[in-house]
Amino acid sequence: MSQCDHPAVQWPAGYRIQPRVEGAAPTIVAAFREIPVAAIGDSMSRNIGTVGLRPYHRRMETVLCGPAVTVRVRPGDNLMIHKALMMVHPGDVLVIDGGGDVTQALVGGLMRTTCVTKQLGGLVIDGAIRDLCEWAEDGMPIFAKGNTHRGPSKDGPGEVNVPVSCAGLVVMPGDLIVGDADGVIAVPASEASHILERCHAHLAKEAKIRADNAAGTSDPERFDAALRAKGLPL
Repeated sequence: MSQCDHPAVQWPAGYRIQPRVEGAAPTIVAAFREIPVAAIGDSMSRNIGTVGLRPYHRRMETVLCGPAVTVRVRPGDNLMIHKALMMVHPGDVLVIDGGGDVTQALVGGLMRTTCVTKQLGGLVIDGAIRDLCEWAEDGMPIFAKGNTHRGPSKDGPGEVNVPVSCAGLVVMPGDLIVGDADGVIAVPASEASHILERCHAHLAKEAKIRADNAAGTSDPERFDAALRAKGLPL
């Protein structure tokens, strides 16, 4: 048993390294790759997801999808991100709580090379990145709050595989992370199968509305009923 796995280990203040948490089944992950983030959000009450992040990969149609390995760092320090990259499995998504600080980059081009070699599923960073031309290349989707040429320190503290808050999104280790041109969302692994069913039902409903809109046969009662309920004389 490694020190990282030992339940009785006493970590110094500000440091913690927990084991990787297994996420949803590969079939569930593959199915969510085909679901737009907006539809997932609609199926999860419309108030869940990151705020203020942007994609830095070139192809906007690229989908990020995989189980979360979470990291919390001191703003501007990436020591624990390097440690997390030693622990990831192919397809994992690194979710980094950098406190929203954009004065120092947390990852750059050299780390991108490691991410590609490790076959990481992508990165979601509440913080800054650098070496934008390299991140724009195909093969490694990344969402971040900003960018700067200023590099990070490597002193710590930090934590791996703990609950984090990333750009307004609460993420637990093992959560299924999905990101596309519209944003990033986290699906609890234990609820993924049920939420996938809701997503399929929602997409079927949207398909009918889209067809009615295109044919000019949409039902005005869809909105008139809501307006009458508010007391408007229609």
